[in-house]
Amino acid sequence: FYRCTGIFLLLTSSLIFAEGGKILVIPQDGSHWLSMRPVVGKLRQNGHEVVVVVPSTSLYLKSKEPQNYTVKVYPIPYTEEHIAVVLNSFVSAHFIEQSVLNIIITMYQSMSEIFRFFFTNCKSLLHNEDMMQYLRESKFDVVFTDPIMMCGPIIAEYLSVPSVYFLRGFPCGMDSEATQCPNPPSYVPRLFLNNSDSMTFAQRVKNMLIHMLEFIYCKPVFAQFEELAYKIFQKKMTSTDLLSRGSVWLMRYDFVFEFPRPVMPNMVFIGGINCDQKKKLSQ
Repeated sequence: FYRCTGIFLLLTSSLIFAEGGKILVIPQDGSHWLSMRPVVGKLRQNGHEVVVVVPSTSLYLKSKEPQNYTVKVYPIPYTEEHIAVVLNSFVSAHFIEQSVLNIIITMYQSMSEIFRFFFTNCKSLLHNEDMMQYLRESKFDVVFTDPIMMCGPIIAEYLSVPSVYFLRGFPCGMDSEATQCPNPPSYVPRLFLNNSDSMTFAQRVKNMLIHMLEFIYCKPVFAQFEELAYKIFQKKMTSTDLLSRGSVWLMRYDFVFEFPRPVMPNMVFIGGINCDQKKKLSQ
């Protein structure tokens, strides 16, 4: 009898510990969501209660097909046509062949524009009293988010719950700074330069100059989110402060194909989970 009772209690406790959690998903439109969507669907299949918060207008976030997770919609002041123009302009800027300086200027202009657009989305969500009340009352266990536009980290901090990041990378090495990961510019190549980890002295000097430029490059882009966070929390918080709250960083690339550099224990590489999963070609 005691043996059977013990086995029953053990099985019961294991079922309790295996119970699914409540996951709040704050996604990012475009290819970011195409990569994230299969993971969200799998989380729901594994027994978790999943709620995805999306804007009223988007390119990919609202699927016409039935989903196995809950979708909550909040209004934004944009049309799909406007979103398509902004995203296409941003993507096109990546494929223009030009000098390093012109690449930096073009990328900065397109990035500033798209960040202003998504900032409006985030502001619309945070100022939507009904939606924020729903999020507070739902008692989520974790926020699963693509943190590139900072809305997910702000909401995770607002709800005082852990956050899991799902991303390909972050501008200006902010992911390394937020995780307190060593990122020496004399060894780790910067964006735009196409250097390897084996640099000449001249390349290292150029790498350092680009690193110094990043302070000017990224600060204005993320300043609007820092101002929004200040209004929410009534205290000064930098973007790095918000990002540093992330519990786990799921990095969507394979370290084998990257240049060698330091990483932290909570940075997990999940290369292969990128964009939409296509069906196999027929014979």
